[in-house]
Amino acid sequence: MSVQVETLEKLERRITLTLPTDTIASEVESRLKRLARTVKADGFRPGKVPMSVVAQRYGYSVHYEVMNDKVGEQFNAAVNEAKLRVAGAPRITEKDGAPEGQVAFDATFEVYPEVKIGDLSGAEVERVSTEVTDAAIDKTLDILRKQRRTFQQRAAADGAAEGDRVTIDFEGKIDGVPFEGGKAEAFQFIIGEGQMLEQFDQAVRGMKAGESKTFPLQFPADYHGKDVAGKEADFLVTLKKVEAQHLPEVNEALAKSLGIKDGTVEALRADIKKNLEREVKFRVLARNKSSVMEALLKAAELDVPKALVAGEVERMTEGARADLKKRGIKDAEKAPIPAEIFEPQAERRVRLGLVVGELVRANNLQAKPEQLQAHIDEMAQSYERPAEVVRWYLSDRSRMAEVEAVVIENNVAEFVLAKAKVTDKVVPFDELMVG
Repeated sequence: MSVQVETLEKLERRITLTLPTDTIASEVESRLKRLARTVKADGFRPGKVPMSVVAQRYGYSVHYEVMNDKVGEQFNAAVNEAKLRVAGAPRITEKDGAPEGQVAFDATFEVYPEVKIGDLSGAEVERVSTEVTDAAIDKTLDILRKQRRTFQQRAAADGAAEGDRVTIDFEGKIDGVPFEGGKAEAFQFIIGEGQMLEQFDQAVRGMKAGESKTFPLQFPADYHGKDVAGKEADFLVTLKKVEAQHLPEVNEALAKSLGIKDGTVEALRADIKKNLEREVKFRVLARNKSSVMEALLKAAELDVPKALVAGEVERMTEGARADLKKRGIKDAEKAPIPAEIFEPQAERRVRLGLVVGELVRANNLQAKPEQLQAHIDEMAQSYERPAEVVRWYLSDRSRMAEVEAVVIENNVAEFVLAKAKVTDKVVPFDELMVG
């Protein structure tokens, strides 16, 4: 077979495919005969339906099926001979003017681009690191204590203070008119923990059980409730109950309640540090990988196949619909989601995937079996039953594919960091955990 490949623009190519009509007719006849063995029709026994009836009923669909199959086979053979890497599905259109006894088609498609990656020694990458300090351990301990805190009702003469849990009735009005969501009974919140707007939080401080109070509150302009955003309301609050919180002491009892076998505070702090260091490691790695990927995008030159971007947009759109469905949105599958909102991100993903793929291929950065196992083992350590988690990953190909993708990214990050201009930066623990 001699394949003539026409270059249309950048990555777009076109080839002409021809098929003998007698080959198509022969295959259609052969498939109809096989179909006739099982076809059922009124007035005929199974397998005894006349070919004329079978052809009348199924001829068009079988012909369409044969054409698709034969064109597909011809296309695959042609691109293999021309040594082309096809990106996305081809667009097939029938072509006029075919020689007698033949039918011709144009196959228009895109090919994968040549990826040129510049000298990585000139790439600039910021590499962050974070230390797990005693302050970070103390903060985590405080969180664990708060998760196990108890509340005890204060004496009637005591006013509500920072950290107290209060139970209130309230009603808000704007220009004397109640508004939706502005009224509640037996509502609880903890003072000073940001559950309420600051003005509301401050107004309740010092109030005693049984007291009522009216105060103005200015809703922020960016408040999530659009009907009240930027408006001023008057709230009437009645304090029903004030409870003081009691945090458990940091002692052996707390350590044992948190699963520390020997029950010592030292072992508890060591366990917290170990868990924090594991989390810090993954976050630092993710942040550094992000810096590496940005540097790679800047260093690379390539054209991006439109077909691959379109496919990524479609996947992202379907993901958005699935997310809407999980949230209980009615008719989520019919929700109008403009494809263009995903196009910049989809184009970036495809571009980055092509660059990373080329770097992996050219430098043998594929994930090795021992790397996959080490990564799974490390992830499993944060669970109560690590062995079960390891089995869970190893038993499923799709989960292993996800692990492989992460390990390859790690390999790419290490490779680039070893060559690039690296600027090291120490990031505070709190900043890393928020980012």
